[in-house]
Amino acid sequence: MSTEAVRAELTEHAAVVGRVSEEMAGGIDELVRLVLDTLQGGGKLLFCGNGGSAADAQHLAAEYVVRFSRDRAPLAALALTTDTSVLTAGANDLGFELIFERQVRALARQGDLLILHSTSGVSENLLRAAAAARDLGVRTAALLADGGGPLRERVDLALVVPTSSPARAQEMHITIGHIVCELVDRAVTS
Repeated sequence: MSTEAVRAELTEHAAVVGRVSEEMAGGIDELVRLVLDTLQGGGKLLFCGNGGSAADAQHLAAEYVVRFSRDRAPLAALALTTDTSVLTAGANDLGFELIFERQVRALARQGDLLILHSTSGVSENLLRAAAAARDLGVRTAALLADGGGPLRERVDLALVVPTSSPARAQEMHITIGHIVCELVDRAVTS
């Protein structure tokens, strides 16, 4: 392994961070407002994604329920990626493309916010979850990359990280999620 390869990866990461800072700060601020509006209005946050994006969804839901940077009351958040019985029964009985849609229809209500994580924006189960949310009058936001795919056009707020690298996209998705958590924490504890 060469130090040059390590430096190249870190340089690429820093370049994407710079572009996100320059190009996406306004969109991130809009997501902060959506999250605050949802939580202060008595709604809940629902997160979903596949693979590494599922891990990001779970991670961020935990930050709201448990705590992020300061002690505060728990905030209503739920990852649709964590109930293995629901996921496996849904995939087995209905098809993998319905695993999130089914949960959205069962758990989401007007006033909630569905946050979808995807590096491609093409996963059928996320597209169907977004459509179900729209049917129910639930607002939607997506953390995307690589142009955003079709999911970009099917959500209320699309934050598209300017990279085609899934690794760099997921790094930025969790960074954006942490920024939103920090600003929400400040707002609800001030």
